[in-house]
Amino acid sequence: MTPKPLRILIPGGTGFIGPHQVRYALARGHRVTLFNRGQTNAGMFTDGPNLEQLRGDRAPNPGNYESLKGREWDVVIDNPARRPRWVREAAAAVKGHAKQYVFISTISVYASNDTPGADETAAVLTTDTPDVEDGETFARLYGPLKALCEQEAERAFPGHATIIRPGLVVGAGDPTDRFSYWPVRIERGGEVLAPPGDDPVQFIDARDLGEWTVRCVEDETYGVFNAIGPAKKFTVRQMLEGIRDTIKSNATFTYVTSAFLRAQQPPARGWSDLPVWIAPEGSYAGFTQRSIAKALSKGLTFRPYADTVRETIAFYKAQTPERQVALRAGLKPEREKEVLAAWHAKRHASD
Repeated sequence: MTPKPLRILIPGGTGFIGPHQVRYALARGHRVTLFNRGQTNAGMFTDGPNLEQLRGDRAPNPGNYESLKGREWDVVIDNPARRPRWVREAAAAVKGHAKQYVFISTISVYASNDTPGADETAAVLTTDTPDVEDGETFARLYGPLKALCEQEAERAFPGHATIIRPGLVVGAGDPTDRFSYWPVRIERGGEVLAPPGDDPVQFIDARDLGEWTVRCVEDETYGVFNAIGPAKKFTVRQMLEGIRDTIKSNATFTYVTSAFLRAQQPPARGWSDLPVWIAPEGSYAGFTQRSIAKALSKGLTFRPYADTVRETIAFYKAQTPERQVALRAGLKPEREKEVLAAWHAKRHASD
């Protein structure tokens, strides 16, 4: 069924998640307005019959929303906001001129990650410094500030706010390399250091997130949703061997224990040195086991994993040579060799 055409306002829209929303919305016949400074990926989109770009700036205090005055939209999809003031001001600018406010949040809002299967009713973080906007404190308060952003959206659009909490977002356009490290490393071949193979991982392709967000708008879906994948439990082994099978690599995997990784000097850390994975222990026992039942019941779907792998590799290879050699996550080759050597020495000593 062809959806009813909607007028969609997207602050930002040219970063990582936004472009996937824009392209999907346009393909489904919606009219899209981008509101940004025109600095990030300038020229990515050009104005057309169903796409316009308005200039403004959310960074100053107060932000500049003059270009939104006197305009009407059906919905706002707010991706980039990390400052509660940004949401408060944007919501005020469109109050009475939009019916729904979608805020893309994060699972980092949760106060605890120790319970596998925890759902959207779990407690969220807070802070007594909600106005901090820069510096180390701002970076440290990512989760609490996102939680306050959620509250601003819900306060401005009671009963008509949609809060989407993704986990690790991956795929084409990812600037962090937190998933990209693995396809790049596995394509290189040889022995690959890997965390425990049976540990769970969760992530979502940016295209799946963006497309489901648009469908939530079409269906007038309101409420709070965890948006992570895949639909069923997915392990480190499935993630890594799925990459190898997709790209036809000769890589082999040496799965080591989390205790061994912690014992290295310096430790080989989950999420940064060995991305996507965090040991499901103690306070992080549930970090990669969040319930997504609610989102699945509202139509969240996932493309084949192989598609994500192929698109990630293609995006990586389209970058400049300088960018390709400067991965922002994962172990350096020489460090990986050191840790593998330590593992084999340990195993040999115990034989």
